[in-house]
Amino acid sequence: MKKLMLVLAALMLVVVSGCSGNQQSSNKQKKLQKVTVVLDWYPNTNHTGLYVAKTKNYFKQQGLDVKIIQPGSNVTAEQMVASGKADFGVSYQENVTTARVEGMPIVSIAAVIQHNTSGFASLKKDHITSPKDFEGKRYGGWGAPSEAAVIKSVMEKDHADYSKVKNIVLGETDFFKSIGRDADFEWIYYGWDGVEAERQGKKLNIIMVKDLDPALDYYSPVLITSEKHATKDQTLVKKFMKATSEGYQFAIKHPDQAANIFIKDVPDSNKGLVRASQKWLSSKYQDDAKEWGVQKEEVWSRYMNFLYEHKVIKKKIDVQSAYTNKFLPSEK
Repeated sequence: MKKLMLVLAALMLVVVSGCSGNQQSSNKQKKLQKVTVVLDWYPNTNHTGLYVAKTKNYFKQQGLDVKIIQPGSNVTAEQMVASGKADFGVSYQENVTTARVEGMPIVSIAAVIQHNTSGFASLKKDHITSPKDFEGKRYGGWGAPSEAAVIKSVMEKDHADYSKVKNIVLGETDFFKSIGRDADFEWIYYGWDGVEAERQGKKLNIIMVKDLDPALDYYSPVLITSEKHATKDQTLVKKFMKATSEGYQFAIKHPDQAANIFIKDVPDSNKGLVRASQKWLSSKYQDDAKEWGVQKEEVWSRYMNFLYEHKVIKKKIDVQSAYTNKFLPSEK
């Protein structure tokens, strides 16, 4: 009987210890800070570093429980971050600039891609190889004021007449269905539609925007947070950026593995496109910068002045308040 009592006591000790351990584990889990990141659009390889950081527990190692969401149909990532409905978001230098002109308190905290990888794409058979060739053609876009400003500017530099371009608002469309049918040239990201064109064997002419004017080599996309987080929750922002930087560094070094992580997290994605796009884009994230995410004042100033001179924005902004590098891991 005495031995039986000792065995039961030992078992009770194990059970209590196990419960205590589970309770401690549960408490530890509860200590993770919930964070929401809103994308700019559908998930794509611009976002891979975020998915890698989540899947490989880089966020968790920083004490963060990160949820990645998409914006609603009637709200933008900039609006959600500014209002506190999301802690971080994916945006563009153009959007941050125009938002700050309107008094929206958002700040860019990292350049996802170091150089502008977008361009004007058209079917090879239409022989559109320079802005001069835009004359008499249909441009299909989103209807943003900056689109007209860019096209008019580069055409004027090429001694072409912008009034001969017919602008058509396509909104969100399938480039491969609309090009040549609804429009003669469109603005695409090479890392997505350009790569897909290669995969499909479609012959395109692509004029890279950054090659047309130094001011157009701006950051697209960027990561943003609110001014409130950037000033009052700096520890949170630094933790988020450390994990995110690790995610993009992994994607830079291991594009195939990063693509597989993305595909697992976004199972309805075009798997072949994701893998091809990731292979092309991974070398573009950091490119010639000293580290991933770095932003330069000259890039912000040049594009802001471009938008102002072409009347896309009504007033200039203080670009030093619009972006910061201080949350990158190398910064103390």
